Amino acid sequence: MPLQRHHKIIIGGVSFLLIAFMTMSSLFMYMIFTKQATDVNELNRGITNLQTETQTKFSELSTSVLEIETGLKSLGSQVGSLDNEMTELKASASSDFSGVIEDAIKSVVTIRTDISQGSGFVIADGGYIVTNAHVIQGATAAQIITYDEKTHNKVWVIGKNENMDIALLKIESSIYDSLTLGNSENVQIGEKVITIGNPLGLQFSVSEGIISAVHREGDNGLKAYIQTDAALNSGNSGGPLINTAGKVIGINNFKIDGGENLGFSLESDYIKSTVNEIFQEVYSRDLI
Repeated sequence: MPLQRHHKIIIGGVSFLLIAFMTMSSLFMYMIFTKQATDVNELNRGITNLQTETQTKFSELSTSVLEIETGLKSLGSQVGSLDNEMTELKASASSDFSGVIEDAIKSVVTIRTDISQGSGFVIADGGYIVTNAHVIQGATAAQIITYDEKTHNKVWVIGKNENMDIALLKIESSIYDSLTLGNSENVQIGEKVITIGNPLGLQFSVSEGIISAVHREGDNGLKAYIQTDAALNSGNSGGPLINTAGKVIGINNFKIDGGENLGFSLESDYIKSTVNEIFQEVYSRDLI
């Protein structure tokens, strides 16, 4: 049965509405997808910008931290320098070096053997003492007297270097503070110094002088000795030569007979290397 005209109009209208609805739905979905894509792109750009900004801030923060660390190190150096200046000022303010002597003399020792006597000083924690090799040369017995008037009869010879005239000893007690070695390359002619030792049996005697010359040649052919006019007598051998900062810059070694105020001390840089060589032969490591 053929469709009537009004039936065709109805069907055509419904079809048109359906097509229009589908078209509008598609267009609407397209707009939604487009907006979502745009939002996603904007979000990605935001994330990228945030990452870039974060990285920049992190770099700036890292730079600031490094600058702070550098500033702290510089401040630490300035504080350390100020402490050194205060120590030197304290010593210089007293013509007899009492500011230095009060601390240093507690680390100096008297060494007595069955054939001679001399001086020495604590060079490392644990009771390690350095002196001249000739102080103990040929001895069969020795005792060490510390500033607290204690006599230590158990003395071990760790080793010695006769060419440098250095001997490393040890006592049982480890309560004594060590003296600090200075850099002998920084020693200046005219600089004030003191020696502490046992001249002619007078224990813990102190004498004052200046540096007369540096890098003098010794009997071993090495230009490794500081010349000083501080009084050195028999028994001073092995004692420390100390600067105004309280640091050991030499170990008293010998004097020229017939001359006045012509004493010589092995420079501290050579003390350190020689002591470490002696210690390494026994313990395979440095002592100082």
